[in-house]
Amino acid sequence: MANPKRRHSKARTRQRRSKYYNSLKNPEVMECNNCGSPKVYHRACPSCGFYRGRKVVEHTELV
Repeated sequence: MANPKRRHSKARTRQRRSKYYNSLKNPEVMECNNCGSPKVYHRACPSCGFYRGRKVVEHTELV
């Protein structure tokens, strides 16, 4: 297996990594169909507990 002849500098390593570390984005948010509060896609609503028109989580478990 090939080995590097010289060590990469800190600047070069950090430039390469900055592509991935700076690319983190906030999750997409949609409006809940049941109560209208904002919720993350493909998750149960934190305020009412509904997902895709069904009650999947009791309100006491959400806190």
